Amino acid sequence: MRSKIKTILQETASKKFGLKEVPDFSVETPENLEHGDYASNIALVLAKRLKKNPLDVARTLDMELEKWNLKNGLKTEIASPGFINFFLDNKKLAEVLKDILKKKAKFGQGQKKTETIVIEYSSPNIAKPLGIHHLRTTVIGQALVNILRFVGYRVVSLSFPGDWGTQFGHLIAGYKRWGQPQKIKQNPIKELLKLYVMFSQAAQGNPEMIDEGRREFKKLEEGNKENLKLWKWFAEVSYQDFNKVYKMLGVKIEHTIGESFYEPELKKLVDDALKRGLAKKGQDGSVVIPITNSSTPEIIRKSDGATIYTTRELAAIRHRIKKWRADKILYVAANQQTFHLEQVFKSAETLGFAQKNQLGHVKFGMVLAEGGKKFATREGNLIPMEEVLREAVNRSKKIINKLNPKLPEKEKNKIAGIVGIGAVKFFDLSQNRLSDIVFDWDKMLNLKGASAPYIQYSYARLKSILRKSKYALKKPNLATLNEKEEITLLRHLAHFPEIVEISALRYEPNHLAEYLLRLAEKANHFYEKLPILKADKNIREARLMLITGICQIIKSGLNLLGIEVPERM
Repeated sequence: MRSKIKTILQETASKKFGLKEVPDFSVETPENLEHGDYASNIALVLAKRLKKNPLDVARTLDMELEKWNLKNGLKTEIASPGFINFFLDNKKLAEVLKDILKKKAKFGQGQKKTETIVIEYSSPNIAKPLGIHHLRTTVIGQALVNILRFVGYRVVSLSFPGDWGTQFGHLIAGYKRWGQPQKIKQNPIKELLKLYVMFSQAAQGNPEMIDEGRREFKKLEEGNKENLKLWKWFAEVSYQDFNKVYKMLGVKIEHTIGESFYEPELKKLVDDALKRGLAKKGQDGSVVIPITNSSTPEIIRKSDGATIYTTRELAAIRHRIKKWRADKILYVAANQQTFHLEQVFKSAETLGFAQKNQLGHVKFGMVLAEGGKKFATREGNLIPMEEVLREAVNRSKKIINKLNPKLPEKEKNKIAGIVGIGAVKFFDLSQNRLSDIVFDWDKMLNLKGASAPYIQYSYARLKSILRKSKYALKKPNLATLNEKEEITLLRHLAHFPEIVEISALRYEPNHLAEYLLRLAEKANHFYEKLPILKADKNIREARLMLITGICQIIKSGLNLLGIEVPERM
């Protein structure tokens, strides 16, 4: 509806004021519904151009919109200093509810688009567990995959694990010094991480050990059989561990292509860049790509002849655009990666691998421990994500025991899994992704706060009413839904498609999360204020239909965020 309003306003302004080009204006959804379902500043924008009173411009446009409004179930009001506010009428709201019940999970789905978007996210290093610091890239990335697909894009989900580079020389060197095969077989990731940390700490201030790590990686690059066998073993056990955690999280990444995949083509990539004059040799023998408007060139081959992460990223960009005909590649990566990715993007453009604006960085802040401390692998205090998720499930189980102690144990465990994992994911997704977040169990699992359990509990309460009703929904008279709480809910439901679209276009799932919190709040207010099962038959049927619509939107919205809903708690 918002895009329809913008189009008619453009056409009306152009026709009425004889404008070949209408200046840009906005059509927004006001936070306060008393200001309308939609509000436009077009009159304010035009008034500057036409040198007229904004209120006079708004009234002129409003008169021209009268027939269109009537046809589209809208009415308008003019508000100082010149806003045009649009309100959906009750008949239109009833049509929205019917549409939700008819289309169910497909309500709000966008039309199929021609663009293909590749999203790279959750790209951990092998031989280390998925840590809590991987949480944001993993859940934000998966939510964006779901949301962008829902609005109509073809989306390719991709992980680009760190399975190559100098750190594996350090790991192999550590294994050769202290590794015990039997221990690694019993607990592979824990032992490999321990070896990596031991070697990294021992190598600090020790040039000989640093050189030892470099030599082991150089041997791996050259195809040394022993090192290659160790590397393949480390990779195999790592992917098994990653997949176990992804399953717990409900994350499904379609393609996993590690850095090593591109190793065979890197020499030619660098040589071609030199041959074409797009790269040059540095004084130390390294190869760099000069970056326009940057004093820092990007290294693509070190002085010892070894390639680096950037080289593999450039090969990956070329491959992805060719393989999937990607119109856009999004990198869900931390704020700290901003400069690095800017350099990589500019390098890819210089080499002709990508066009300007074809590569995008979806930034996010860090997950911090209590007190705002950063989690770091090198110091050995990485917190495995699996431990965090299991703790969330255990804490949720205690909540379920209090809420519904008579539930069968098997069902309690299932609900605890849904609630616990959902709480962790929503805690992340409900916040501005650019900000750092401090892990907080109390906020995460608060049944009365801004949390997934609050929304899930609201959903379960509404589903309980539907189970108790025992009435088949036929064709109730929706005109009976005229109480303030009912109209407020209907108007909120009508905005679901637009909120999903905003979340998609801005790559910000928090808009959808906030929308669902407000929906749960309004639903609870409605539930507490108005009788449902004890209402007169016609009103009862209409209210049950409204509850069914609310449940559908909560379920659809949480599913887009990668969160399940329990039918009861």
